[in-house]
Amino acid sequence: MLLLSLLAAASASDIVVTGRGLSEAPGEAAYDVVAIDRARIEASASGRLEDVLADVAGLQQFRRSDSRSANPTSQGVTLRGLGGNAASRALLVLDGVPQADPFGGWVAFPAYAPERLGGVRVTRGGGSGVFGPGALAGTIELSSAGPDQLPPLSARLAYGSRDAVEADAAASARLGGGFATLSADYARGDGFVPIVAGQRGAADRSAPYEQASVAARGVIPVDATTELQANVLAFTDRRERGTAFTRNGSDGADASLRLVGRGDWGFSALAYLQTRAFQSQFASVSDDRGGASQVLDQYNTPATGLGARVEIAPPLGPDLDLRAGADWRRTSGRTEELFTFVNGAPTRGRLAGGVSSTVGAFADLSWTPGTVTLSAGGRIDRWSIRDGFLNERTLATAAPLTDSHFPDRSGWEPTGRAGLAWRAADTLTLRAAAYAGWRLPTLNELYRPFRVGADATAANAGLSPERLQGAEIGIEYRPTTAVRLGATLFDNRLEDAIANVTIARGPGNFPGVGFVSAAGSFRMRRNLDAIRSRGLELDATATLGPWRLDASYALTDARVRASGIAAPLDSLRPAQTPRHAASGSLGWTGRLLQASATVRYISSQFEDDQNSRRLADALTLDARLLVPVRKGLAIEARAENLTDTRVEAAVSADGVIERATPRTLWLGIRLGGG
Repeated sequence: MLLLSLLAAASASDIVVTGRGLSEAPGEAAYDVVAIDRARIEASASGRLEDVLADVAGLQQFRRSDSRSANPTSQGVTLRGLGGNAASRALLVLDGVPQADPFGGWVAFPAYAPERLGGVRVTRGGGSGVFGPGALAGTIELSSAGPDQLPPLSARLAYGSRDAVEADAAASARLGGGFATLSADYARGDGFVPIVAGQRGAADRSAPYEQASVAARGVIPVDATTELQANVLAFTDRRERGTAFTRNGSDGADASLRLVGRGDWGFSALAYLQTRAFQSQFASVSDDRGGASQVLDQYNTPATGLGARVEIAPPLGPDLDLRAGADWRRTSGRTEELFTFVNGAPTRGRLAGGVSSTVGAFADLSWTPGTVTLSAGGRIDRWSIRDGFLNERTLATAAPLTDSHFPDRSGWEPTGRAGLAWRAADTLTLRAAAYAGWRLPTLNELYRPFRVGADATAANAGLSPERLQGAEIGIEYRPTTAVRLGATLFDNRLEDAIANVTIARGPGNFPGVGFVSAAGSFRMRRNLDAIRSRGLELDATATLGPWRLDASYALTDARVRASGIAAPLDSLRPAQTPRHAASGSLGWTGRLLQASATVRYISSQFEDDQNSRRLADALTLDARLLVPVRKGLAIEARAENLTDTRVEAAVSADGVIERATPRTLWLGIRLGGG
């Protein structure tokens, strides 16, 4: 009844409802920002968020595979060659809510259907204070689409290679002075064989997937300048990794409430809840790849994230903009596993997990005296890690093998950023910025040992937070409103970088992981001295009549700084970090058809920290064609990796290569819209 009365009382003529947070601060002009609009999002050949984000050169997941074939734990995101592992070094938010998995820090990409998004905004560089800690490499802001971007009813159905199906539907409506949206997304496919031809054996098979999500959103006006936004999102994801005993699955549900005021005193108050469950099996494949046997069953990994943020923007005058506030986030989770399989049955069990939290206060000030914009911000955070444990037992007798309870820890982290943008001419802006950011180790990094093939990695409950200092200078040239050219030089240093450090080669028994065969390596999560990353980023967008061009290039020189037990890694490149990355898209939008082609290049990179396993470079071509049949109905053809390039995603210690998505063709129909 309250909702109906509010909607009935609202009048669209005197209330402006946006469904978004507070407007962008003027000081953002001092930083390296790339925006991806809805038109470009809809032109994705794969219909995957990770494909959309690949438009920003230098933004990458830990591995090259997408969310149809990768293990979800390899889908942490980063920027600027800072390397990583499962955990993200970039902070990804949806409508202001952090999206990293509360236990592992990876991103559940199948939950975010691009059709639901109104825009993506990527800020390269650390220290974004208003969204909370974790923005070491940058911030990725996803904004949900509103009724101004969505037709009242829309649907899409497509059939693709390897018996793949994609379907989605959405509805949006203005209700009084507010609006509501509802959408659902489904995808399945038989998948491809991950191991490259010539190395496959009887154990290798296709890697099927099945994924679905549903989202509901409502925005209602409270008064002429205030609105309440409610979001609910749920998803499920099932994949197999190409052999027996490699199934994995993710399930999650998110809910958030945000109250936004745009009066003289702007404000935003946000509260959110995340729930996650993850399951994964792991296999050992014989040397001749003739068979696979189960070695681990991570049958349940429940995790919860809770958080809140309050932000105010007081009226200080036409040239000043202040954002100040506080935030809190608490994550908890554990892994429940069965391991040491004998004759196909597990003999041991493991429980490991803990709780971490941060509470912080922040302020960000922008001042625009004439043609100069100055930005300065800072935050102070109190972090804590507590209730950490690792329990391993013999299943037959319940006798404990390991019963560790780790000391609680806490500390303070001050960070900040400052920047300057000078509009030297109507078409030319010069930028300079410096920043500091930090990230707390995830519960996964602290407490969970794991295996990939023959390699085993031990957890480390004593990991320190990662801390970054960086600086950049840039230039932006806009000869017309339809053309933008940008260039940025940056220098970042990530201290106490968390990495999987090789300690020894098998065979042998090693602490925290047990036996490692002669084909594998024993690794442990450690804080390196630092990762130093320097480079150049170029971006261009142009809209010339029906033509549109988007291009991006990143040159990154990243090097490890290491001593002590990790000294052999000194001066090497971080694992999974390419030197060159580029993306270019050319599109045509006419009355009779829409067409686009996207070329992407990624240079060679190393699978491992010792730079001994090289992944070859790759050049791929995607294409899309949309032909309207009549108003509200169109036929769509899409092609991923049209040239069927071999994109190497992983290589094992014995040289077995795993590939990313091969050529994939789609044909479908779209309903709704103009």
